[in-house]
Amino acid sequence: MPTAAKLAAALLFAALAWIVSRLTFPLWPEGADPGRFAEINAAVGLVLGWRMAGARAGTGWTSGIGHGLTTAVAVAFVSLFLHSFAEMIRQSLRKFYDGPMEAVVAVFGLLVEQGARLGSPQTVGVLLAGGAAAGLVTAWCGRHFR
Repeated sequence: MPTAAKLAAALLFAALAWIVSRLTFPLWPEGADPGRFAEINAAVGLVLGWRMAGARAGTGWTSGIGHGLTTAVAVAFVSLFLHSFAEMIRQSLRKFYDGPMEAVVAVFGLLVEQGARLGSPQTVGVLLAGGAAAGLVTAWCGRHFR
């Protein structure tokens, strides 16, 4: 059932994912095309904000911070996984892997590689601070708009 807290969480985590994604652009290798990186991550933030943080709103301030941090980390992980999976598919179509098992294992290697490359202190700091703030706003909405 739609609530104000779910809507607020969806919009806040979509915006947070988009901002953090844009912060990573200078960290990409020279000549790399990010494509729809920020927009895809914003869509992930929208869905997970609605389903995770929005569904648990109204349980208190500290819980709101915890739910916000959990949702922010989940958005980062799911986004990295989706982009790693898409990269594995691109490489598979170029016959880069010898078999399907090697391709499946490569997804996690790509995830770790992208996470290490994009996980600068500034990016992680904005992700965690934004997640805590979004969790607080979501908790406030859950408490005031029932």
